[in-house]
Amino acid sequence: MFKRIPNYIKYIFTHLIFLFAYIFFFRILFYFLFSELDNIAISEVRKGFFLGARFDLKLAVITIFPIAILVLITNYKFLSKKIFKIIANIYFLIGYVILTLFFLFDFGYYDYLNIRLDASSLRFLSNLKISSKVLVESYPIYKGLIGLLLLCVAVFWFSKFIYNSFTTQKTLITNKVKSLYFIGTFLILSFGIYNSFTHYPLRWSQAFFSKNNAVNQFTLNPVLYFFDSFAYRSEGVNMKEFNKYYPVISKHLKLPKDSISFSRKINFETTFKEKPNVIIVMLESVGVKPMSYYGNPINSTPVLDSLLQKSISFPNFYVHKSGTAASVFASVTGLPDVENIRTASRNPLLQDQRILFDQFTDYEKLFFLGGSANWANIRSIFQSNIKGLKIFEEGSYETENRADVWGIDDYELFKEANKELEKISKKGKPFVAYIQTATNHMPFTVPDAKESYKPLKENDISKNQLEESGFKSVDQLNALRYLDFNVGRFLKRAKESGYYDNTIFAFFGDHNTAMTKTDLYSKEYDLNIQSQHVPFLIHAPKYVKPRVIKKNGKLIDLFPTLISLAKIEHTNYTLGNNLLDSTYINSNSFVYLGIKGEPAVGIIEDSLYYYKTTITKSNGLYNLKEKSLRDLKDNLPRKTRELDSLLSAYYNATKYLYFNNKKD
Repeated sequence: MFKRIPNYIKYIFTHLIFLFAYIFFFRILFYFLFSELDNIAISEVRKGFFLGARFDLKLAVITIFPIAILVLITNYKFLSKKIFKIIANIYFLIGYVILTLFFLFDFGYYDYLNIRLDASSLRFLSNLKISSKVLVESYPIYKGLIGLLLLCVAVFWFSKFIYNSFTTQKTLITNKVKSLYFIGTFLILSFGIYNSFTHYPLRWSQAFFSKNNAVNQFTLNPVLYFFDSFAYRSEGVNMKEFNKYYPVISKHLKLPKDSISFSRKINFETTFKEKPNVIIVMLESVGVKPMSYYGNPINSTPVLDSLLQKSISFPNFYVHKSGTAASVFASVTGLPDVENIRTASRNPLLQDQRILFDQFTDYEKLFFLGGSANWANIRSIFQSNIKGLKIFEEGSYETENRADVWGIDDYELFKEANKELEKISKKGKPFVAYIQTATNHMPFTVPDAKESYKPLKENDISKNQLEESGFKSVDQLNALRYLDFNVGRFLKRAKESGYYDNTIFAFFGDHNTAMTKTDLYSKEYDLNIQSQHVPFLIHAPKYVKPRVIKKNGKLIDLFPTLISLAKIEHTNYTLGNNLLDSTYINSNSFVYLGIKGEPAVGIIEDSLYYYKTTITKSNGLYNLKEKSLRDLKDNLPRKTRELDSLLSAYYNATKYLYFNNKKD
């Protein structure tokens, strides 16, 4: 069978094997020279090796892919013409040299900073003279150059040897068979790059599976990681601007004035004898506008409406950025997502953060979602920052009937989550759980019937009713109704399972669903902040009485509020505040959005909304309660300056903490 395989196919995979072995050899070197994994659990080291090998294989396939395509196109001609032999030898010579230099620089970079090579390393090129001097004085550069020259000779000889080894086959095959080999090889190599059997490819975030940073750093492949982080190389903090506005944020958050510190230690005179559980439910695509409780003419959310009346609710609560990944990042880290390129969760440089979720000491910590935690690279945000976290995702559940691209639907998600929470509760252990729903998202996949839930049909809702409500379709309405039903069903299960009474439930929308303009919240629609205005409620009859808190809130206030309500002593390193703290008067909402195609930041305080674009610095001040939409910045110059200063302080403090809030 092996003899029937064309030599040009064998040539490709022979080089692939040696490339993989060469790249993996550097992983072995790193393990013995730099990794410092002696006191790490064997299971974590084994997982690091396995994941690392997958990254190495991916890099090997990427390296060989261009020449492989040329080989497949030319097939036997590639092994018979001198020009192709020259091309191949030069290609592999350059390839091996580049890979070697990357790994050598990675070793030096890690030896210097204890982090793998990333795009931020390019900063050393800003003063090449000093960097070169440090390099020469710190490492045997001249010996290294001699070694590199010897490597070039060895690689060139080795490439010629492999080429000559496969030039003897003369068997002819038909064009049909050649096509099959072309397609088969192409698919195999493509899978080597994708490197996953799930719905998401192998990504850098999977390397951050451990609480121990040394394990995560060992797992990374520095070449892949460098290019993954390259898109964010300019997303740093402007220290001049930060220092200018630190006095503003320090006054606002009651921070030290004489030194830069965001650390706030929170203690309590008394704590609960029985620690309360905390369950956070992210309501996919739920804003205030589609909810009947907040004025929507269609009875869209009867369960949440009823729940709001029995809970603490925050009608003026805003997420920072319109997008699920952005809201997950902000809610967990306590820092707004103000990244221009994609989302903060996808930025490899921002995943190391000190967060409050991790400070639920002696709690079981869980994260549930219906799909894969590789989505938007959120795995690293959770797993590398939260000690002992258990992630439940596709492949983790007893029952997995995949509904659509987002995984199992919310009914199954809540059901499976409840099973795990009931087990922990019966053991007498407290838990903190984050449940990320997804069914209320396009493609709006809901069942034909589920217990008491039945979707509405097209003729059940008139066109006028849809227009008045702002919903774009009956499917969109049904998805929200299904999520609402599942929230009620989940709370019923919690009561049946015995942990309802001792649990603090928090529900928030990650952003609003896309809706048409109506009279309801029309100013927010015009100013492009309708998607950020979401519900937030805390339901805990044993711990709080129902009331409406009208002061402004923002997503980064989520964990500071909940951990304080549970009376867990902690240190807050974030920009968030406890919304239940009566002394926290200067509340506001901080948003990040696009205005006429330009990134912009905005702040909402009472009924006033102020925005400023980050590039051209155009700005505006509006009253959300006025009938007309008019710019008030010239009428209220003092207030405009005050909000502008606070807005700049939030933005620059966020940028600073992105890179200066790392775990000890």
